[in-house]
Amino acid sequence: MRLHRLIAILLLVESRGKMKANDLAQALETSVRSIYRDIDVLAEAGIPLLSTPGPNGGISLMEGYTVNLNQLHGEDVINLYLTGMGIHAGGHTHSGLKLKTTLLKLEKTLPSSYQTDIQKAQRRFYFDDTPWWSERIEIPCLESIRTAVWRSQKLKIEYHKINRVISSRKLQPYGLVVKKEEWYLIAYCEEVEQLRTFKCERIASTQLMDEAYAIPQEFSLERHWKQQERGFKQVCKEEEFYSVVIRTDKRRESTLQGVEIMSRIEEGDQIFLTVNMYSYESACTNVWGMLGRTEIVEPLELRQYVKEQVHRLQKIYY
Repeated sequence: MRLHRLIAILLLVESRGKMKANDLAQALETSVRSIYRDIDVLAEAGIPLLSTPGPNGGISLMEGYTVNLNQLHGEDVINLYLTGMGIHAGGHTHSGLKLKTTLLKLEKTLPSSYQTDIQKAQRRFYFDDTPWWSERIEIPCLESIRTAVWRSQKLKIEYHKINRVISSRKLQPYGLVVKKEEWYLIAYCEEVEQLRTFKCERIASTQLMDEAYAIPQEFSLERHWKQQERGFKQVCKEEEFYSVVIRTDKRRESTLQGVEIMSRIEEGDQIFLTVNMYSYESACTNVWGMLGRTEIVEPLELRQYVKEQVHRLQKIYY
């Protein structure tokens, strides 16, 4: 868990004075890249970690700084843990401020003479983890959802279905899952009397309720999510099938990564691949990554679509 690494990095560096990123990675059984990401998170919140290059270099705390984890309360530790699950200061402002407040509590034992250096570091270094071409999706109700999960409070929500219809639900939250920076609420829906998965960005409003409920002892959030995930993938394979035949030469076959190949036929230096593109709409979106390396042979509607789009581009650029 990332919470363990964040705390362990601080304690290891303090106890040993200085450690190389590779040694930290081995001690914590993770990658050097993960160590540097964790250090970025700590540094962004104001923890004075220094990185010195060279044979005698390494990662160390600013001289005079002392880690004091006893200052942290339960909610502070949860903030650190949830940060490791995917909350970023740049994407969820309120959560980001909570994280910074939590980590800054570790600075209380820092002598006042070092405050000038900390303030200078905050002015001179900025860590921006947002993508270039798109912003993270805001989840306005995330804090109240997290509160309901943590405190085991029932929740009333207004939920946008995929067809844009809004429905009202009364839920018993069982847990939150983060996958690729998208948040999902696993909750028992009292209206349908079933356990359901809700995409948090579609929750338009929430109301916390002071009503008790009990999560079954045998329930495992991880096990439930993995079962749901397997079922979802199987349904997609059964229901979302759109066969496309493409032609390419053998030398370029290795460039077709991530394509679900159903069959393969060789004809000299050429190969014909039948691939599943799930739907016509999905094929129209994803086919552009193949053009220049492959030819769309079938179906005719997709081949015609590519032909029309290429013709349109020719008009623009020639």
